[in-house]
Amino acid sequence: PDSPTQRVGERPASQFDSVRHNIPLYSLDNAFNIEEFTNWEKRWQNQLKNPVEPEYVCELKIDGSALALTYENGILVRGATRGDGETGEEITQNVKTIRSIPLKLQVENPPNRVEVRGEAFLPLETFDRINQDREANGEAPFANPRNAAAGTLRQLDSRIVDRRQLQFFAYTLYIPGEDGDRPFHTHQEALQKLQEFGFLVNPNQTICRSLEDVAQYYDRWNEERRQLPYMTDGVVVKLNDIELQQRLGFTQKAPRWAIALKYPAEEVPTTVESVT
Repeated sequence: PDSPTQRVGERPASQFDSVRHNIPLYSLDNAFNIEEFTNWEKRWQNQLKNPVEPEYVCELKIDGSALALTYENGILVRGATRGDGETGEEITQNVKTIRSIPLKLQVENPPNRVEVRGEAFLPLETFDRINQDREANGEAPFANPRNAAAGTLRQLDSRIVDRRQLQFFAYTLYIPGEDGDRPFHTHQEALQKLQEFGFLVNPNQTICRSLEDVAQYYDRWNEERRQLPYMTDGVVVKLNDIELQQRLGFTQKAPRWAIALKYPAEEVPTTVESVT
């Protein structure tokens, strides 16, 4: 099942089945400026009996489509879309076409089960090439890389998915059943573990130990993101300490220990060409 020959299926799927996620994919609460981020920090500090000095991991928020991957004994056995967070569509045949997703974890004696979360996306250069091909064939171009990535993942024919050359950044790791003997104690250690398993992790993540550090990271990438080869629409800030994450837990919809610090939406003039 981990052979390179299994990357692309021989025949199109007839439909995608709905599957329940082994671990829910929660949404993230949003902040749109540092003041809102400061209020979020006050909220999670108030959940604790004694305030703590925060240590955050800041990561770029990739503008793509979230995937949930399941590995059993080191072999990829399921890939699913996010869906509503509780259930998604099982698209393993399409997930296998993404070359940056390992079919087999690249470690000896892998855990019995591993759950990986990450973002599938289209690099800008690839997106432009796809649109050029579509226009040459008389087809309407895709509006943006995010929609194109989501639509690509739902193609019934994995050969089409393979040709579009999606990429994948992993950002969350779960190893169920090993809570008493976790192989990592911080989120940054989990990112390192993902790399050991063979995943691509976005290289632009960093540790921030104050609001000022977070603000500098946020402002820096608001400018530099325009030079990146992929789309990003904000910064994801997570508490680094896994034990602290577990103490804070979740609301009904989102973790209390993470937030998306979004950039303002880009606004441009548009012209109404006709009204029907």
